[in-house]
Amino acid sequence: MDAGWLTWRAAAVAVAAWVALHLLARVADALWWRPRRLEAHFAAQGVRGPPYRFLLGSVKEMVALMAEASSKPMSPPTSHNALPRVLAFYHYWRKIYGSTFLIWFGPTPRLTVAEPELVKEIFLTRADAFDRYEAHPVVRQLEGDGLVSLHGDKWALHRRVLTDAFFPDNLNRLVPHVGRSVAKLAEEWRAMAAAGGKGEVEVDVAEWFQEVTEEAITRATFGRSYDDGRVVFAMQGRLMAFASEAFRKVLVPGYRFLPTKKNWQSWKLDREIRRSLTRLIARRSDEADAESTGGGGEDGGGAFRDLLGAMINAGERRRPRAVSPAAAIPVEDMLEECKTFFFAGKQTTTNLLTWATVLLAMHPEWQERARREVLDVCGADELPSKEHLPKLKTLGMIMNETLRLYPPAVATIRRAKMDVQLSDGCMIPRDMELLVPIMAIHHDTRFWGQDAAQFNPGRFADGTTRAAKHPLAFIPFGLGSRMCIGQNLARLEAKITMAILLQRFEMRTSPKYIHAPTVLMLLYPQYGAPVIFRPRSPPPSYPASS
Repeated sequence: MDAGWLTWRAAAVAVAAWVALHLLARVADALWWRPRRLEAHFAAQGVRGPPYRFLLGSVKEMVALMAEASSKPMSPPTSHNALPRVLAFYHYWRKIYGSTFLIWFGPTPRLTVAEPELVKEIFLTRADAFDRYEAHPVVRQLEGDGLVSLHGDKWALHRRVLTDAFFPDNLNRLVPHVGRSVAKLAEEWRAMAAAGGKGEVEVDVAEWFQEVTEEAITRATFGRSYDDGRVVFAMQGRLMAFASEAFRKVLVPGYRFLPTKKNWQSWKLDREIRRSLTRLIARRSDEADAESTGGGGEDGGGAFRDLLGAMINAGERRRPRAVSPAAAIPVEDMLEECKTFFFAGKQTTTNLLTWATVLLAMHPEWQERARREVLDVCGADELPSKEHLPKLKTLGMIMNETLRLYPPAVATIRRAKMDVQLSDGCMIPRDMELLVPIMAIHHDTRFWGQDAAQFNPGRFADGTTRAAKHPLAFIPFGLGSRMCIGQNLARLEAKITMAILLQRFEMRTSPKYIHAPTVLMLLYPQYGAPVIFRPRSPPPSYPASS
């Protein structure tokens, strides 16, 4: 073996050793030294939290706190003090460290921020310094890579294109469709009550309301292509079930890549959804071209403007020549927006309807107040119309109190795009994540009074900004430019649904109901939401198909 070979080999070994040491140093910095530096950085500013533990951070303690809280239902069963159960780790550590403290999701630090003035900076006055953080891949599989996940210019384009579809004047055109769908559901319940012989029916509303919300979401997304869209969303519903199971196993590294039977089914479903949506989009695009050539189109004459049509019409062929081709929304992006809206819209509205029904079943005095209002405004035999909805003030207050006590998203996360100093003097390093516990703000006695954990819709009698001591203590759909774009649709659908149910039924919680709100991405009842519906007599005379 010659000297040159030995020299080359020694050099290769030295390089390999240097690379290994460099990687080891980077790993050690990420898993130990950086967390220690950040702990010291925030401690110097008076911000502390549970101590960082190598690799695990605070996860072990968080899991233990959450598991203990979810192991037993709420006590008493009529209590609405859900924060200690839903965000057990925040409730526990806040008592020790105050409302602003540092926690660790493994080696990833998150600063909890629950002061409305600081939240205002993050979402409004200093919003340019913060962005939505990158969700876990399993979460993105559930919610799609649409508006919720986008950033920068692409997000701005999509937001601008989709906003028109959510203006109240446009959404009001959905009112008759939603009303007929809910009336049909109510007739099914009435028939079940008659067939059961007891004059009442028990329904798990957490399951049944899925059907109601799918009707409005599908029409809002696909408009006149409703029937084709319904088939696609039926597949998306099955895909969500698989993805939800994968999300529960998110701590198993690489689980979503394993060739399990359910993963294979999930991949196959996703491919079919994409093929079906691509065909549907292509057909709608051809129709848009034909309408453009013929001078017609559903945008005239007051027809409903659906999301898919809005995205297609944003394409290059439908825009003035002065607009850059980059303004077009590619088919792949349209596909992701459809998936996002189905997941986010369906789950948010279903949760709002579920908790509103449970709360009215728990509180018959407010149920009767809301029913008297509905009967005064709509009568006993008329479906709610767009003219009726603004007059249902009590029902609006009930919806707001539901969103306060049981917000669909109990927390949200932002990431600092740069070093930024907040008004309280706290210096936030670049790439730092901030956790805003929405539910904690909604339950804070400093802003809502000593009855913060009680159901009292009357606190919203003068509107949302005057309900609490701070105007930004109520943020169920977020705040600022990234506020939930579909909130008007969720509120409209919930109002129509509850008005029709109040016309037709008296509600009470089932003896089987266990009050146990819990969170898996969104807030939901851990053991379902069985509610007993007793039809009111005489029944409304309007037909379900009117």
